[in-house]
Amino acid sequence: MWTPNLLDYEGPIYEKIAAALARDIASGVLPPGARLPTLKALAAALGVTPGTVNRAYEVAQRQGLVDGEVGRGTFVRGSAVAPASAPAAPGMPPPAAADLGNDWIDLSIIKPNVHLQAGYARTLLRDLAETPDLSGLLDYTPDGGRPRHREAGARWMQAMGMPARAEQVVLTAGSQHGLWVAVNALTRPDELVLCESLCYPGIASVVLSLGRRLKGVATDDQGMTPDALRAQCRDERPALTICIATCQNPTAGVMSVERRERIAAIAREFDFILVDDDIYGFLAPEPLPPLASFAPERSLYLTSLSKSALPSLRLGYVHGPAEWLTRLAASVRTSIWMVSPLAAQLATTLIDSGKARELASTQRGEAAARQLIARELLGHHAYRALPASYHLWLKLPPHWSSGEQFAALARSHKLIVAGGDSFAMNRDGEGRQYVRIALMGPTREQLRFALTKLAGLLSTPDAAWL
Repeated sequence: MWTPNLLDYEGPIYEKIAAALARDIASGVLPPGARLPTLKALAAALGVTPGTVNRAYEVAQRQGLVDGEVGRGTFVRGSAVAPASAPAAPGMPPPAAADLGNDWIDLSIIKPNVHLQAGYARTLLRDLAETPDLSGLLDYTPDGGRPRHREAGARWMQAMGMPARAEQVVLTAGSQHGLWVAVNALTRPDELVLCESLCYPGIASVVLSLGRRLKGVATDDQGMTPDALRAQCRDERPALTICIATCQNPTAGVMSVERRERIAAIAREFDFILVDDDIYGFLAPEPLPPLASFAPERSLYLTSLSKSALPSLRLGYVHGPAEWLTRLAASVRTSIWMVSPLAAQLATTLIDSGKARELASTQRGEAAARQLIARELLGHHAYRALPASYHLWLKLPPHWSSGEQFAALARSHKLIVAGGDSFAMNRDGEGRQYVRIALMGPTREQLRFALTKLAGLLSTPDAAWL
């Protein structure tokens, strides 16, 4: 079985796999017609999730290196050659989807619409260049970040309903890094971490890469269920539990206030740390108090500007009890030494000027318009979404055996969606009958075209697509 050597490459694991694949095809290690390992087989060999391998194969397919055939697998193309833009040296990642032409439509990544950000970014960068104390932003920062940047983070959290204090805020390089900082600082190797049984693969990659154990807790329409959490705690007490209480990824669940109170009470009863991953809180149909506010003495509140404003800032904020701050700051220092003060200043300007809230409101309005398009074209299928969420969680018709199978067929039509199999934290097949469809990446015209094609694929009888 082809198993790539990833040590020569940097960046996300899926990019390393795709780069190694391009190299081995170009060198003849993988000849035309060679069948690649299945998602599960390669994931097991590399110690990653099937979703990570699937994403790598999608990159290779966009490069014209491989083709996927439903029911048969993924194969090196008969005339495959390394594209001109393939990595020429170790450390260079494969090209992004935006560099590969406009015939592919990527509905696999939950993100704000980039076209709504450009004007804000241009103004921000110009203002940064004219900052009177720009030289002060070119030096190293104190642990946790500069005071004015932490104050801005606290104000952003307060706008989300979290009673935050600036001295308890630590800056991170985005929410994913914030999650890594939390798990690294507040747990030890081999300790148990819990999250929703259906959750985004980034949680698994953080927890497992740090040598912690991960288990998923059963969910319903509101997210993690208190009864399942209590039962798990009776079996084995976790060190830390990660919850997405608002617009859960991928199920789009929103915890009620009563549910949040019960989860917080269980955290106190069984003495574990609660991480409130609230990057989608601004998309709630109505304001709700953050989960962390119900047990602040044992909760870490995590948010960022990545989903609401500008993902490219890579700026996140964590807020926790005072006794955790030294460990959290040390974890930031160990991993990246410091958050860029230039990025922190850009975020602070966004927040202080009110532009961050304006951007979030604009993105929320755009998401609502796109949800209406989805309802028009996919409304006869069963799916979960919020009125203004960036994605939907769609249940496949019974004749589809898995979300990964449907995703493979969609790729053959130059559409990229995320199969539900990769969101199962317990690797038990939960989510297998679903796909996650992100709505914000393409233009509205492209989205309408893509969803029309997906609706046709969903409704196609077995005999036709087989």
